[in-house]
Amino acid sequence: MSEDFLPIQGIDHVEFYVGNAKQAAHFYRTGFGFVHTAYSGLETGSRETASYVMAQGKIRLALTTALAPDHAIARHCHLHGDGVGVIALAVPDASSAYREATSRGATGAIPPTQMEDEQGVFRFAAVRAYGDTLIKFVDRSEYRGAFAPGYEARNGAGHGRARYKGIGLGHIDHIVGNVELGAMNRWVEFFAQTMGFSQLAHFDDEDISTEYSALMSKVMQDGTGKVKFPINEPAEGKRKSQIQEYLDYYHGPGAQHLALSTGDIVTAVTQLRENGIEFLRVPITYYQELEARVGKIDEPVDKLAELGILVDRDEEGYLLQIFTKPVQDRPTLFYEIIERHGSRGFGKGNFKALFESIEREQALRGNL
Repeated sequence: MSEDFLPIQGIDHVEFYVGNAKQAAHFYRTGFGFVHTAYSGLETGSRETASYVMAQGKIRLALTTALAPDHAIARHCHLHGDGVGVIALAVPDASSAYREATSRGATGAIPPTQMEDEQGVFRFAAVRAYGDTLIKFVDRSEYRGAFAPGYEARNGAGHGRARYKGIGLGHIDHIVGNVELGAMNRWVEFFAQTMGFSQLAHFDDEDISTEYSALMSKVMQDGTGKVKFPINEPAEGKRKSQIQEYLDYYHGPGAQHLALSTGDIVTAVTQLRENGIEFLRVPITYYQELEARVGKIDEPVDKLAELGILVDRDEEGYLLQIFTKPVQDRPTLFYEIIERHGSRGFGKGNFKALFESIEREQALRGNL
């Protein structure tokens, strides 16, 4: 086995560029059960941005807004709406990761940088990925603070990375990117060449299609299998695909959805619904003969039907999944909640039902 030239320890955090970070933090706290653990803003000496770090399980989201209209984050929000600006990967050596990635063709965005405060040394660097998305390499091996220099702890966030139970969301299972027609293979090659990722799965327009629209997708993962980046592109169809709708309203490629893992999807989705999070629904006929299609499962089918949770099985086991509606006014970013029982797949058996559900929403928006 060849040596991993860019070892990755996992997803450190995802940073969203948003129009109003204070209100976004409230949404993630009351809707998704996150805890506000760190803050940066005028009160901490940050004159250009305000940022709220929200945590649950091993998931860490940074919600950042610009304090002036000519700031790059303000321009990002004006063009794209609220969306993912940075996907940060935990690495043992940020300088080495940057050097390896850029030497293999990645475009540098932030050169190796280190910041210090009384909590230690925080090291990072970044390269450009699809659209305006950055891949950031973060080394916090010598940093003990709540998030990074310039941030103050909130709600009792102490040294290291505390685990906040919330509603039971545990870690980021995968992050899906949407790219323009014809660009998927270029970005597959980008992750393979610059970071040593390999292809885990491939779905074509035969797998992911309805009467009206289709897409193609390839799933890239790092050497450990902890970090998975599916990449979608639209395929030709009678009507506009959900991927093209995203590209039209995001005004370019970007992160389409984050899949958040849980050990108890029934409890998590029940709480999310009570908190006001809206989910896509499939017809009740989906649940007729469900166990005949997917085999024996531990969860009661009537409860899955009540909540709208989908099930799929492959040779390694089964998974349960459900998708939110977009979490902002533009039909762009949404979330998946997923519980795995052995399966390493992505719900191939649910694609048709799911896409028909998405198309019903597109039709309501006048975008199909």
